[in-house]
Amino acid sequence: MSRWKGLPESLDHRVRYLIVQLRRLKDHSGLSLAALAARTSYSKSSWERYLNGKKLPPRDAVEALARICEADATRLLALHEVAAQAWHAERPQAGTGAGEERGEAAVPAGPAVTAVPAVPTAPAAPAAPAAPAVPAAPEVPTAAPAGRQVPLRPLVLGALAVLVMAGAALLVARLWEDASGIGSSGEDVVPVISGTGAAPTFTHRPGETFPCSVQRRAGALYAGHSRTGTAILDRGATGWDVVEAQCLLHRQGYDPGVVDGIVGGKTLRAVKRLQARAGLPTDGIVGPDTWKALRR
Repeated sequence: MSRWKGLPESLDHRVRYLIVQLRRLKDHSGLSLAALAARTSYSKSSWERYLNGKKLPPRDAVEALARICEADATRLLALHEVAAQAWHAERPQAGTGAGEERGEAAVPAGPAVTAVPAVPTAPAAPAAPAAPAVPAAPEVPTAAPAGRQVPLRPLVLGALAVLVMAGAALLVARLWEDASGIGSSGEDVVPVISGTGAAPTFTHRPGETFPCSVQRRAGALYAGHSRTGTAILDRGATGWDVVEAQCLLHRQGYDPGVVDGIVGGKTLRAVKRLQARAGLPTDGIVGPDTWKALRR
């Protein structure tokens, strides 16, 4: 088995997990870096960079390694997708530079643009259909004293302004309900604390612990802190995903220690015991397969 160099400390734990899995496949196959280069379209130096955390391996390289080693390509590509998001979040300019000079395909960092579709708040204009109230205005002159004219323009404009503001308020309320999950059917609705948007940022304070209220929804267990099924949690990881995993470990009968949102030694040992029972590799790293075992 190859003697690998330690991965950089600054490497995100999701990228680290992917590289560890690729190293295991390479070692299990017995192929050298030169042999990998001969059987794929990537050079020996490229494989050296990929497997030592210097560069994120392209999707095609991961798929090629899975094919050569007869491994589960679907699982590896799912890990690659998660790792690519973490890699490009830390390196927004990763798509340019030396990697392109070597002719290697860069992984697109496009997913970050997906938040733009939220702009459709412009439909504030639909309040205009309330304009049918305008026909009532012609009745005003009939009630006015003879010889006196009532100005219609201010009345009409004022009514339209009120209707537009009311419509905008209703639209904002509806958007807020959709974002928070209020008003939905209630099925499969789990409070999501981790993630983006209006959710609070995870902040750990010494001695602080979090409550667990595990419920089964649509056949899966949720503790109300995260709905992830792909997050990679290794030693030292923090956040709401960790709180969710610790609550589910308690539910499954494995004591992770205090539910503080930090992966420490006791949480790692609890994860390994769960993995051993589920027939998974006992590496203590929570990945997609371990999440499935936690949520059963």
